Amino acid sequence: MVLPSLKSPAILIEVVEAKGSTPREEGAWMLVTESDLHGTIGGGAFEYMAIDHARALLAGRTTDLHRDIPLGPAIGQCCGGFVSLAFTPFDAEAKARLEVRLNAEKAAHPAIFVFGAGHVGKALAHALAPLPFAVTLIETRAEELAGLAENVAARLTALPEAEVAHIPPGGAAVILTHDHALDFLIAREALARNDLFYCGMIGSATKRATFSRWLTTETGTAEGLDRLVLPIGGSAVRDKRPEVIAALVAAELIAAHAAHTSKIASPEGSSRLSGEARIKGEMHV
Repeated sequence: MVLPSLKSPAILIEVVEAKGSTPREEGAWMLVTESDLHGTIGGGAFEYMAIDHARALLAGRTTDLHRDIPLGPAIGQCCGGFVSLAFTPFDAEAKARLEVRLNAEKAAHPAIFVFGAGHVGKALAHALAPLPFAVTLIETRAEELAGLAENVAARLTALPEAEVAHIPPGGAAVILTHDHALDFLIAREALARNDLFYCGMIGSATKRATFSRWLTTETGTAEGLDRLVLPIGGSAVRDKRPEVIAALVAAELIAAHAAHTSKIASPEGSSRLSGEARIKGEMHV
């Protein structure tokens, strides 16, 4: 999230502790001015209480910069957890501190390289733009890279398959070009890496079988094919509209990254990840 340009005094509200069931996690924040709101700490009666307190601070009706709020029927919030909030006047020091934190979070976002800026590629880039990913859209046609969201990077190249080498470790490749042969070249390069959390290619079970035969002919083995998601977007919804495909793939990427992160953090993570990836590949055939 980009910090807004504020023209009036503001209070920064931050969740400094969250226990049990809560609307947001520790670190969630929002800015409150006399008339505007930016960001959210979870909504509902709990957030309204926080906003009222922030505006009381702005008006000089209180000086309390900390509130502990139990979430329950007493405040019309059924979560049942506990939240501790910090209220900070949003001066230059608070702004600088928040900017440092947001820049660090942005730098840690996993990289998503979307290959192909056709209808689905553009729709996916648009769907991913507000999410915690660093999105790069790669295309061979300059005219297709116009009008992208501000935080989506555009990369024009005659050799999209060579761009796979530039995906940072822990990133993902989503292959959606206008050319099956180009799709296959990109997928071959992506599957040659074992440090991506997701490799997906648009298509059908038939395309997967064709790619398997091609990969075996080209490399002598279909090794790594179990890590290819094809078709992308799951099988629960059959809808070919670009915006729907984009929504499904965005959800799939969020889930895949969460699973990848969880498995890396667990002691037996690498072996479980390998087995589940194999199962996932079989399910998409």
